[in-house]
Amino acid sequence: MTDVTDVIPQPVQVTSGEGGFFTLGPETGVVADEGTGTTERWLRATLGAATGLPLAPGTADGGVIRLSLDAALPDEGYRLDVAPTGVRLTGGGPAGLFWGAQTLRQLLGPDAFRRAPLPDRRWRLPLVRIEDAPRFRWRGLMLDVARHFMPKDGVLRYLDLMAAHKLNVLHFHLTDDQGWRVEIRRYPKLTETGSWRARTKYGHRASPLWEDKPHGGYYTQEDIREIVAYAAERHITVVPEIDVPGHSQAAIAAYPELGNTDVIDTTALSVWDTWGVSPNVLAPTENTLRFYEGVFEELLELFPSEFIHIGGDECPKEQWRRSATAQARIKELALADEDELQAWFIQHFDTWLSERGRRLIGWDEILEGGLAKGAAVASWRGYAGGIAAARAGHDVVMCPEQQVYLDHRQHAGEDEPVPIGFVRTLEDVYRFEPVPAELTPDESGHVIGTQANVWTEVMENQARVDYQTFPRLAAFAEVSWSALPAPADRDFDAFEGRMAAHYRRLDALGVAYRPPGGPLPWQRRPGVLGRPLDGPPPNK
Repeated sequence: MTDVTDVIPQPVQVTSGEGGFFTLGPETGVVADEGTGTTERWLRATLGAATGLPLAPGTADGGVIRLSLDAALPDEGYRLDVAPTGVRLTGGGPAGLFWGAQTLRQLLGPDAFRRAPLPDRRWRLPLVRIEDAPRFRWRGLMLDVARHFMPKDGVLRYLDLMAAHKLNVLHFHLTDDQGWRVEIRRYPKLTETGSWRARTKYGHRASPLWEDKPHGGYYTQEDIREIVAYAAERHITVVPEIDVPGHSQAAIAAYPELGNTDVIDTTALSVWDTWGVSPNVLAPTENTLRFYEGVFEELLELFPSEFIHIGGDECPKEQWRRSATAQARIKELALADEDELQAWFIQHFDTWLSERGRRLIGWDEILEGGLAKGAAVASWRGYAGGIAAARAGHDVVMCPEQQVYLDHRQHAGEDEPVPIGFVRTLEDVYRFEPVPAELTPDESGHVIGTQANVWTEVMENQARVDYQTFPRLAAFAEVSWSALPAPADRDFDAFEGRMAAHYRRLDALGVAYRPPGGPLPWQRRPGVLGRPLDGPPPNK
């Protein structure tokens, strides 16, 4: 059993009962009202596995866990009442009920996060009433599987970790210069050629080290449908990202006609094996537009999400400056320069997605040139892009690299593995504020949420992803869910005290997090170069 004050993210209101507890046993049943099926299934499958209890439907001899909905509560809000005779969990909607079940799991103690019961355990809940609802509707994690592929089981595992922290958007970064990770049936070479590279830079791009073996992988369309369905059962939306017009060398290697063929021999290109920003970008031709429309047509069948992410960042213009085809396009469209050509490219897909009932979201560079009314902006280059977008009436997801890029180092110590970018500690993330003070209340309403970004150039396996992501994702989850005070007034000491219990939950889940005292010997990467402390921020 966990102290009610140890819940992460911190609930809005906790009222403790007068001593005592409710004990779950073999006779404890689950009574599920209409509309509560996903949480009922999750309770039986997940808590049933951890406790060894049947949690049978409708049994009342040992008390019940009753699941119900109440439209008077916010859709993602919940109320959890634990009495000596049983539990009443009420959600404003199915999602709120599910988040309440995550809180219930935490209250049972760290062993409730295991996959099989340990001997001689008692499963007790403290008597309490918890009333809770999230601050933001977009509480996201961006997972880059293009630089280092994460097998499907790893993605499903991260969806479970997100659910345990009440995060509800997986931003799935599926394509980049270094790999194409989703099957597109009308364009099979995207995965036949574009999903693997012959070798990989080990460390930052300045590193002299290479891993001289092929790296790759991709998700079949059946895999994607499974991932999306698994996420939906956990009330998580999967938002795919297909990068255009930059970060596209893997696609050009598969289909050379997509590149600027009048500038370079695109048939000589392969999937990029190093990091940074490739100069090889898509040609602004009708053929390229039709090709990517075909990609997005299949993508829309796989992902039901309202938003589709099209990248739109870091597109070098040198090839376009040298390309007669690109220059003719600029003249034909009466554009001022190559920057407006990029804006035209983005606007094409903005319109195309809008016509199909979806909304475009892209990195903050897409602001340069104007957007359709429904488009949203992910503000990564600090707050400025998000502020400009909100003032222009666009919805914003705040994810500034200076605060919530989890590939950045967690400490200035020499033992940090492949140290990248800025030092961003657990406390730094906890003091991140997604809504800029410069915005008016009306403008602030356009900040629909926030997300932490995990770029995987120097994360070659699941253990490295775990190390960079945790424990900081727990702090981020509280920032995105809880109504915290201003950053300077946040009680980090109290949060750190609650993390003592949370580390035990992460241990039970098998998460290879960074310990508070620094990396363990096997978590270090001695001699592998990162980016200097005083250097500029890393490219994505």
